[in-house]
Amino acid sequence: MPLWKRIGGIALVFGLLLLVDHLLYGPSRVAHDQYKEDVLIRCGLAIILAVSLNIVNGFTGQFSLGHIGFYMVGAYVGAALSTYGHAHLFPQLPTDGSPVSLWTSALPVLSVSMAGGLAAAAIGFVVGLPSLRLRGDYLAIITLGFAQIILVIIRNIKAVDGATSFTGLPVASQDQSLAHVATPHLTSLFWVFAVAALVIWVAYSLRFSVHGLAFLAVREDEIAAEAMGINTTRYKVLAFVLSAFFTGVAGALFAHYQSSLSNESFRFERSIDVVVMVVLGGLGSISGVTIAAVLLTILPEALRPIAQYRLVVYPLLLVILMLTRPQGIFGREEISRAWLRGQWTSIGGWFSRRPGRV
Repeated sequence: MPLWKRIGGIALVFGLLLLVDHLLYGPSRVAHDQYKEDVLIRCGLAIILAVSLNIVNGFTGQFSLGHIGFYMVGAYVGAALSTYGHAHLFPQLPTDGSPVSLWTSALPVLSVSMAGGLAAAAIGFVVGLPSLRLRGDYLAIITLGFAQIILVIIRNIKAVDGATSFTGLPVASQDQSLAHVATPHLTSLFWVFAVAALVIWVAYSLRFSVHGLAFLAVREDEIAAEAMGINTTRYKVLAFVLSAFFTGVAGALFAHYQSSLSNESFRFERSIDVVVMVVLGGLGSISGVTIAAVLLTILPEALRPIAQYRLVVYPLLLVILMLTRPQGIFGREEISRAWLRGQWTSIGGWFSRRPGRV
């Protein structure tokens, strides 16, 4: 794709995000449903998590179950930085946790996101370097154990109230009384979907590059890739660290959207949800994983009118879809003009073969 098209696409995406942010949070803000905004925020976070995990599970063919640990690290590191560093780093932010404007939140949200992402990437490197020499079930068990270790460690850190929920910290004010500094509300639709767009762009650029071909070679046949001179351990660790970085960024954004941060948000079930998004979308398919992340986030909310039956209907739909489409929604393909043209041709051919047609 020509450079001017890439730049134009990026400018268009950010322009649309700025327009949405202005309409929702600007001076001429329109009335919006907080519940719908929450669902959209969760959709954006799910896209970041699923596309990030797809870099490991889809591109290199590994099987990680511990990325919720990186999500947790990014969340608590970001929340601790903005709360404990409020007086020295971000004195312009309100102490009551109220939302701030886009431009006021720019530097703080970039800072805490980078801190959360780098912390998660560093831990991902430490964990990934020895463990990614394994594969399959062994790797899944190690990453699952890592996530549980992170959960136990954070539960025992009193500085972030890991055993209960982190809502901020009391500090002494000038009149010798205690004031409460809440975790600032920095995350908005703009920041979540800007990061989601960035992750998708990085994933596309990586997949269709020389390094992306090395990732795919590791996925298809690790022994053959080694024979061709590809350092498989290096590429697996690189994918693991890059995935952990974006997962940590998502965690920091999540921490600065909630009024409180509880370890109940990082249970094992959440990790399974993200893996299901990747498998359902199609291992290696960026567009498929993105669509699956949105569908699996909206579907439980859409089934709320049927109350307790949604707990049966939701998994039943997943079972039916995996039985009828085991390779995922798009398999390993991406949405493109050629793909859409092929689908349209298939549909036209199906209608032309209907009984009774000449």
